[in-house]
Amino acid sequence: MNISPDEAEEALAATKKMIQKTRQSMASAGTYTTLIVTGIIWLIGFMCTQFLSGAIVGYIWTGLSVIGGVVGTILGFRRGQRVRSPSTGIIARRIIFFWLFLALFCLATIAVAWPLDGKQATLLVVLFILIGQLAMGLMFPFAVDWWPLPIAALALAGYFLLPAYFYLWMSLLGGGGMIALGLYIHLRW
Repeated sequence: MNISPDEAEEALAATKKMIQKTRQSMASAGTYTTLIVTGIIWLIGFMCTQFLSGAIVGYIWTGLSVIGGVVGTILGFRRGQRVRSPSTGIIARRIIFFWLFLALFCLATIAVAWPLDGKQATLLVVLFILIGQLAMGLMFPFAVDWWPLPIAALALAGYFLLPAYFYLWMSLLGGGGMIALGLYIHLRW
């Protein structure tokens, strides 16, 4: 099959247009807000973990998780009101069950691998969260599917190369990276 230069140029233009529409769709769907909120939680939580100790760190993470859950739920309902279809409820239930089962498998993995130190447990939880985000991107067209890969690579690099600064690494590069990506998507896409 031979394609003329004009046909090739038209196909390339159509592909570029589709990429731009996909980017605009993701930006307007609020993907950036999820990244920014999660990034802020990681930034604060891991920074506190690096520099504080004792029970206060658990309370901080619990508080941040509750705040993140509430903000995520509110944002999800707001987005859901803009996008209504007969399958919205079914998809929402599937997402909830997916995350519930993933959390159970994460806890089971930690239980099997126990005893773990704090960094090992943290890295396992982070990797499970990133696997979940990657799966969301692969399953649903409204999610971004590539961003968990560099965050996972950064998490592993920090764990193995800078163990004394792992939590600071996760705060600045993990949390900060998500915030930067969220802002980039919002401002440039």
